[in-house]
Amino acid sequence: MTSIVIAAHNERAVIGRCLDALLAGAASGEFDVTVVANGCTDETPAIAAARPGVRVIELAEAGKPAALNAGDEAARGFPRIYLDADVVLSTQGVRAIAAALDGPHLAATVRRDLDLTGRPMLVRAYFGIHRQLPVFRDGLFGRGVIGLSEAGRRRFGRFPALVADDLFLDSMFGASEKRQVETVSSRVATPRRTRDLVRRLSRVRGGNSAMRAAADQGQVDATVRPAARLSWLRDVVLPRPWLAPAALCYVAITVLAALSARRDRDGAAGWARDDSSRQEETHARVQR
Repeated sequence: MTSIVIAAHNERAVIGRCLDALLAGAASGEFDVTVVANGCTDETPAIAAARPGVRVIELAEAGKPAALNAGDEAARGFPRIYLDADVVLSTQGVRAIAAALDGPHLAATVRRDLDLTGRPMLVRAYFGIHRQLPVFRDGLFGRGVIGLSEAGRRRFGRFPALVADDLFLDSMFGASEKRQVETVSSRVATPRRTRDLVRRLSRVRGGNSAMRAAADQGQVDATVRPAARLSWLRDVVLPRPWLAPAALCYVAITVLAALSARRDRDGAAGWARDDSSRQEETHARVQR
């Protein structure tokens, strides 16, 4: 039985479509789905509970690491898929990830498909560089979907109280132990405004820095991959000089986010997300 854990904080706009896609073609008892509604002040728990067979756990305080740990404690099967509530993964997509973990690979994710529809020029320019970064060829992060085999899940105990859960999971496995499922793509909603992009990057950067610091101090038993600060130049722009104008936007936004992250020091266990992209969009999905 494949278990799916979804940490959900005020996800009224998206949790229904997420669950409906998961369960649309599933046989009875095929999936074990747990939604951990944490710190919710909206209808997220009720919407999730209305779906037959979905287990709902409610936590009073908002925090993704605690929600993931609670979901893990309730989950019954393997492989185990950790899914963001704003990502729509079909029944066939779940089966493809499970099949990819029935072998030597301990962790799997899917291809990334960026939704840039209607975004401003600066956001599109930023992702024109970002989407080319080689780190997304072998990393588990940035898709909102990570699957682990039973042996893979035994690599660690509990999720640390830090927001960079995808970087943490990525750090648990070597390149030969991870796999990207090419037949499934995750449609990732990008921020709708440049200021929202800067805020998102600031929070992500702060969370990643906190994770690396915790690993360096022995608080997290993982070797976290270092930040490749010049990859945008070395691996993307120099081989493709026509991307230089987009690179100027990329660098400017990255610097603004870095300054904001240094000011905020945001690496705790709260939620780091962009609400501008969490809207009721009927066509956002993960496809097979």
